[in-house]
Amino acid sequence: MSTMYAVRAHTRGGPEQLVYEQVPRPEPGPGEVLVAVKAASMTPHELTWPETWTHSSDGSGPERTPIIPSHEFSGVVAASRAEVQSPTEGEAVYGLIPFTRDGAAAEYVTLPAAVVAAKPATVDHDHAAALPLSALTAWQALVNHADLQPGQHVLVQGGAGGVGSQVVQIAAGLGARVSATAAAADLEFVKGLGAEQAIDYAHDRFEDHVRDVDVVIDLVGGVTQSRSWSVLKAGGILVSPATPPDQQEAARHDARGVYFIVAPDQNALRSIAELVDNGRLKPVVDRVLPLTETRSGYEALETGKHRGKIVVHVAD
Repeated sequence: MSTMYAVRAHTRGGPEQLVYEQVPRPEPGPGEVLVAVKAASMTPHELTWPETWTHSSDGSGPERTPIIPSHEFSGVVAASRAEVQSPTEGEAVYGLIPFTRDGAAAEYVTLPAAVVAAKPATVDHDHAAALPLSALTAWQALVNHADLQPGQHVLVQGGAGGVGSQVVQIAAGLGARVSATAAAADLEFVKGLGAEQAIDYAHDRFEDHVRDVDVVIDLVGGVTQSRSWSVLKAGGILVSPATPPDQQEAARHDARGVYFIVAPDQNALRSIAELVDNGRLKPVVDRVLPLTETRSGYEALETGKHRGKIVVHVAD
């Protein structure tokens, strides 16, 4: 039996359950590829999600422990089933692994060929691994749900985080006028991503600085989301992957509210790779850790401030 090194949790819980160990190497099933992982990326709160620990998005069904975390990856196709025409062996790919499967904090991972795309050519694997979930969330919020048009005004609530930094860049790259809230220390960083206006959420009320917004991308939820309705123009839309918008508030403000959960999307990954290779989108990496320190990365997600993604470097 072929083996590999991976980070796994044998019992449901937080970072304290993660252990680095030698495990059996997976084999691709029908329609799948085996990827030699070069880098993986961590998602905040993924260890609290029911689909991380079971085979369904609602958490029903038996536990599937032990699990491997980190569902964003960049790597090279090592093998595939005979019926898979693309990608081919040796091709550099990146993507988002469904959360009901094992992730990529491992030397190898198997996943459906239909959810991977060619890696952006202009960045290394560490930076490519920082893209899939954040950039897909941004793309699906702006393009699929908000139908963003050039010239529209977008307010990004939480513009400096892993997802927010991608929303700001993609919105600006699509020709929108972007305002964003952020901590004082991140205001210039957010402007450098393409925001025309950056608002210190701790000291300034965003309502005093923006109005008649076409699209609010809410990455914060709670009171911030509730206050966001007042700056939307009639017919505007609030999109949130954080918490479901109040539909009564949406109706009261003659607006729409959409909640969604990001999903793997091969075509969107191809569009994102084009933006990266054209210089219109840059991955934002907070730090890069070796696979053996995956646990400390998840601890940092829970306890520390970070700008962009925490990435696990698996192999050169």
